[in-house]
Amino acid sequence: MSQTVWIARHGNRIDFVNPDWFLTAQRRYDPHLSEDGVVQAQELAQRLAKEPIEHIFVSPFLRTVQTAHEIAKVLHLPLKLEPGLSEWLNPEWMDAMPERLPAGILAQDYPIIDLNYQPCLTPTYPETREEMVARAGETARQLITRYTGNLLFVGHGASVVGSAWGILGDRPKIHASLCCLVQLNHMTHGWDLKLDGSDVSYLSRPQAKIRLV
Repeated sequence: MSQTVWIARHGNRIDFVNPDWFLTAQRRYDPHLSEDGVVQAQELAQRLAKEPIEHIFVSPFLRTVQTAHEIAKVLHLPLKLEPGLSEWLNPEWMDAMPERLPAGILAQDYPIIDLNYQPCLTPTYPETREEMVARAGETARQLITRYTGNLLFVGHGASVVGSAWGILGDRPKIHASLCCLVQLNHMTHGWDLKLDGSDVSYLSRPQAKIRLV
């Protein structure tokens, strides 16, 4: 049976635009989208508007939820919070497990969150790069096993790469810039990489230099 998996990264984040935000933030490792990040998310949503996506899975960090919410509004689909698609819990980037808003609190602002969804995996802090790749890859494999329709994953730079590699079974170059779009197609012979994230022509302000965080 054919299946398509789309994998997208969140839009620009407030601490990329204003690094001082980090100094006073209540949840330092869970920044929201910047103004241009919201625009990027909306442009990504328009890019996906006519795609036959049936399920949306999203990392539970605020920036990914905000990005996926823009897409979900266009596609009229609920959001399934999947911690297995979370940010790389790299101790060089963060000094503790990131604090995030609980699902019930997120759902107050984003009521299309499916609170009945049962996640595949929950990562633990800290993670090595290979542990992150294995975790994101295992999450992706579980999702394509559990769901037969066309799927969208919304994650982070590192988990976009890890989930794509997990499905493909090898490690091609993935261009995981902000609001990138990776497309994997499954046919009778296996999985093919159709879009590697490098085409972001739908964005009015694409990211010039990729940062994985």
